[in-house]
Amino acid sequence: MYQPRPIVIVGLGEIGQLLAGGFLKTGYPVYPVNRGESLNQWHSECFDPELIVLAVGEKDLPTALSAIPNRFKDRVLLLQNELLPTDWERHGIFDPTVLIVWLDKKKGRPSVSVLPNRVGGLHAPLVVNAFKALDIPCFAIEASEIPKELVVKNLYILTINIAGLMVGGTVETLWNEHRGLALEVADEVRTLQFHRLGYSLDRDELMAGLVEGFEGDWQHICTGRSAPERLRRNLAYAKTAGIHTPCLERIQASITSTRDMK
Repeated sequence: MYQPRPIVIVGLGEIGQLLAGGFLKTGYPVYPVNRGESLNQWHSECFDPELIVLAVGEKDLPTALSAIPNRFKDRVLLLQNELLPTDWERHGIFDPTVLIVWLDKKKGRPSVSVLPNRVGGLHAPLVVNAFKALDIPCFAIEASEIPKELVVKNLYILTINIAGLMVGGTVETLWNEHRGLALEVADEVRTLQFHRLGYSLDRDELMAGLVEGFEGDWQHICTGRSAPERLRRNLAYAKTAGIHTPCLERIQASITSTRDMK
């Protein structure tokens, strides 16, 4: 009788827990690795995993990637925001499965599918089936489409987070009442994304993707606790690359001034 190989999930936040449930429903045993636990345990217990899901936050991703043994580097699933190919390639990973998450799942709030999730890479069918078991929309894309889809999601999350630091509110308010600010932020974010990616993409296609994200959930709240760190991180990218980002700098100065006045 066929026994599916186990799936290791590193990080059991909202998305990690969700995927664990989906994989279990499709018949795969799941081995969780919680924050602070060593990966050495599953090295021995799960000698031959089907997939290693890195469901950690952006700041913890480099450490998690560096812990992947060479023999498992073609079995990695990545799903972080602000992700680009250079983030995994510098760790010797060249063909991961990548999930672009458009599901807004926050603790204590109902889940909202802003857009269908999309996933590319060798294990895409496995991930699509897991979401299907949970009745959550997800479809497979070609591996060649992954960079563009990542940039679209990055453009969306960074634009609403960073512009939202100035105006707050929902995506609908941002787009209908502060569109000039949104477009300024989007333009600078796009420039930084192209620099990190190493090449440019079609700007019209990216803007169409951004607007599609807005239309997917007009009541989406623009900012969250990660927004200030996203702004600081992108200003650091800009400084290192020598890219002028006057709008992002203006927003940072404004929120710093506001904080200092309190």
